[in-house]
Amino acid sequence: MAAKDDEGPYLLVLAPGARRALTDQLPEAAAFAAWEFISGPLSEAPHRVGAPLRAPFHGQWRARRGEYRVRYEIGEGARTVRILDIDHRRDAYRA
Repeated sequence: MAAKDDEGPYLLVLAPGARRALTDQLPEAAAFAAWEFISGPLSEAPHRVGAPLRAPFHGQWRARRGEYRVRYEIGEGARTVRILDIDHRRDAYRA
């Protein structure tokens, strides 16, 4: 059974690619908007704000933020959200 989103915020973990996107790659306004979204609604209710992805990204989720996509995994046992990457929508799903 999946954990409920209303049990409090999930712990955020940034993968190196996501950290790099926020600090070096994204335009400043996009990085700010993405971080506000990640640290707010996404950490509070990752199931509600995102959608599961299909192969080859099975087990991962995505959320939209303007022209950008946040790709993440939800760890139910430890109530973590691991942010894998943040990319422009044209590049987000290239395996």
